[in-house]
Amino acid sequence: MRQKSIIALVVAIIFTFGIITMAMASAEVKGTVTKIDGNKVTVKDDKGKETTVEVKDPKGVKVGDKVTIKDGVVTKEAPKKKKPEGC
Repeated sequence: MRQKSIIALVVAIIFTFGIITMAMASAEVKGTVTKIDGNKVTVKDDKGKETTVEVKDPKGVKVGDKVTIKDGVVTKEAPKKKKPEGC
C-alpha cells in the first residue's frame, strides 16, 4: 500500500513539473533588445526587468529594437505612428 502511494506521488510531481516547463517554454517576452550574443537575445521590459531568451534566428534584429519573442521566434514591433497635431 505504501509503495503505491509513493509511486502515485512521484507520478504527480513529474506531471506537475512537465506542465510548468511547457508553460514557461511558451511564455512571451516583450521589450527592447539590450544585448545579442549568438542565438541569445536579452530584452528589457517596460518595468526594467531583463530577460535572456534563446531564439531560433536573431537575424534582422539589433540592439534598441522593440521586439516580442514567443516560442523562440523574434518579431519586431512596428513603430507607433504619431497623431497629427492641430488643424
